[in-house]
Amino acid sequence: MTVLRFVLGDQLSRSVSSLRDVAPDDVILLAEVGEETGYVRHHKRKIAFLFAAMRHFAEDLRQEGLRVEYRTLDEDAPADSFTAALMEAVQRHRPERVVVTEPGEWRVRQMMEGWERALGLPVEIRPDDRFLCDHATFEAWAEGLKGLRMEYFYREMRRRTGFLMDGEAPVGGRWNFDFANRERLPAEIEPPPRPDFPPDAETQAVLDLVARRFGNHFGDLDGFDYPVTRHDALRYLDWFVEDALPRFGPYQDAMRQGAPLLFHSHLSALINCGLLGPQECCLRADDAYHAGAAPIEAVEGFIRQIIGWREFVRGIYWREMPGYGERNALGATRPLPDFFWTGETEMNCLAQAIGETKRNAYAHHIQRLMVLGNFCLLAGLDPTAVQEWYLVVYHDAYEWVEMPNVVGMILFADGGLFASKPYAASGNYIHKMSDYCENCVFDVTRKLGPRACPFNYLYWDFLDRNGKTLRGNQRLRQPYQTLDRMSGERRTAIRDDARRFLDRLPSGGDY
Repeated sequence: MTVLRFVLGDQLSRSVSSLRDVAPDDVILLAEVGEETGYVRHHKRKIAFLFAAMRHFAEDLRQEGLRVEYRTLDEDAPADSFTAALMEAVQRHRPERVVVTEPGEWRVRQMMEGWERALGLPVEIRPDDRFLCDHATFEAWAEGLKGLRMEYFYREMRRRTGFLMDGEAPVGGRWNFDFANRERLPAEIEPPPRPDFPPDAETQAVLDLVARRFGNHFGDLDGFDYPVTRHDALRYLDWFVEDALPRFGPYQDAMRQGAPLLFHSHLSALINCGLLGPQECCLRADDAYHAGAAPIEAVEGFIRQIIGWREFVRGIYWREMPGYGERNALGATRPLPDFFWTGETEMNCLAQAIGETKRNAYAHHIQRLMVLGNFCLLAGLDPTAVQEWYLVVYHDAYEWVEMPNVVGMILFADGGLFASKPYAASGNYIHKMSDYCENCVFDVTRKLGPRACPFNYLYWDFLDRNGKTLRGNQRLRQPYQTLDRMSGERRTAIRDDARRFLDRLPSGGDY
């Protein structure tokens, strides 16, 4: 009897658990469905990337001789939802059972759990063992801890995986080399040229479809050249390890106007959709270190992003759902400013980060956290609106990774579940790590007044208005001591400047 194996668009791995024991007579279903493009208005590039990757993955399976049913969004009667696509496939093929891999998002898991009753046949939901830490292991680690800190989870993951380990000790005598990864990029250093991945006929057909159907969504399609096949994803990984990883370490927090990628891998979307595996990426970096081709601070920083942060936030998401996205410990309610959709703002750092996001569906982690996220935190933007924006605009964004990063790391909306303090900063941090301030109408050295960098007075205003909640945080003791030493006149001026700036933020446009 036939088994129907339903593969989702972020499960494009031949080793995914739902395909591990696939037989020649089984049917593999992939479907482009309207509901998944519209529950939030995803960036045009994200839709194009995933549809193109899905179509090429389906063709790779066919080349193996496997039976594949692929539903496109531009067929005469496209499926509206995962459930509709599955029910129609069941009616056509009359399988004895359905096999799926657990999804990354809570809402889809709830959907899957209703399929057995709706279909009237067994539905096997297999674990997604492409991740290196399963739900039970994370829960066992977190059980009984007063605070969940990624650093200690990361050390356990190093021990479990063996990456950068010398027996029971970390290679280089340290678990974390982040102190060596905070240098501003000198003007004379140029990032290495990246390989090109021009669209083939199938990808171009997807780009045309997205332009027709989603032309009013955020983002640009021009110049699309991201890998959409396993072959090209491996080529991109090879390039990163050989050409960019050796200098990734000291400059991973740096920002430069007109250079959105610098030495970053740009692999996150490929890992999150399955074209690359997290373990193989870490293994390549680990091998590069042991071969003397990349320094410890670069390799450790890259591996930490994958087996540390990526696995950690996934564990947080599944442990805290449902309801995690509704938390708002600081009572933030301000609507998202319109310039988050247009990029039209006099604050050059924001204009650069939003503009690059609009063009590329990508910004690196410091732009997301310390420019865009820092502004959202200091301005008191509504956590629900900020979550939706981050989910919409990035091609590597799925709720499991976006929600903990926004709720916990960026906005401190969970009250410090895993962040030891809010990641708030004045304009000095951005000036130190970028050249943005040199091209801004605001003066980063000014603290008050109409030409002062807004981050400067917004930082102190944030601490002032959230004092009842944050004063007890030991990591904020020194900033609050500084605030308390300020004269009443200066504190009033800070509040007035912040109020004038925030009250002028345009919001409410139709985007």
